Amino acid sequence: MHDTRMDGMTTQNWDGIYRQHAAYFTQPPHEDMPTVVSLFRERSVQKVLDVGCGTGRHVLFLAQQGFKVCGIDSSPEAIRAAREITRKAGFKARLTVGSMFERLPYPDRSFDAVVCTKALNHGAIESIHAAVAEMERVLRPGGLVFIVVTKTRKALPCKKQERFCFLIADRTLIPKTGREIGVIHYQFSEAILLREFRRFRVLRFRVDATSNYSMVGEKKG
Repeated sequence: MHDTRMDGMTTQNWDGIYRQHAAYFTQPPHEDMPTVVSLFRERSVQKVLDVGCGTGRHVLFLAQQGFKVCGIDSSPEAIRAAREITRKAGFKARLTVGSMFERLPYPDRSFDAVVCTKALNHGAIESIHAAVAEMERVLRPGGLVFIVVTKTRKALPCKKQERFCFLIADRTLIPKTGREIGVIHYQFSEAILLREFRRFRVLRFRVDATSNYSMVGEKKG
C-alpha cells in the first residue's frame, strides 16, 4: 500500500503554489494536444477525464473541441480557477476536488480517454502505481491515455543536489526552493514509464520541446 502521507504533503502545498504563480499555470495547451485530439476523433472518443487537471487549460481546450470533459485535482484553488475559466468561456465541465493517487470517484469503464499532463510525476512510485491502475479502471477497453511526465535530468553532484532538494527515495525529490517547493517530483526513465503502462499498447512516444516524455497509449483488452 502506498504512503498517502506524502501525497497529503503535496496537496497542502498546491493551493499556495496556484495562488502565488497563477500566470504560470495558465499556459496554452501542450504542444501535442492538437495531434492527440485528432487521434481522439479517429477513435470516436466522446468522454474525456483530465487527471490532475490543475487550473483547467486542457479541460477548456477539450471542451472547445466538442468533447464531454471531467477534471479532477487535489487543489481546491485549482478547481476554483478551472471552474471560473470554463464558465467565462461559456463551456461546461464536471470538475471535482480529489487526489489522483486515491480511488477516482468514477465508475469502471466510464471514459473513452484519460489525459494526465505533468501530474503523475508528483507522487512517490507507490502512488504512481495506484494512479495508473485507477486510470486503467475508469477507461473502457480500447480507451486512450495521453500522458506527459518529467524525464530523468542529468544527475547533480550529491553535495550540490542537497542544497536544492531532499532526496527521499530513488528518483524521488522534494525541492527546497523554487516555484514547486515542498512538492514531490518523481523522475521517470523511458523504461519505467513503459513498465507502468505495460497494460497499454503504445501508439505514440516522444520527448517534447521541454524535454518531457509524451505518450499516447491504448488500453488492452
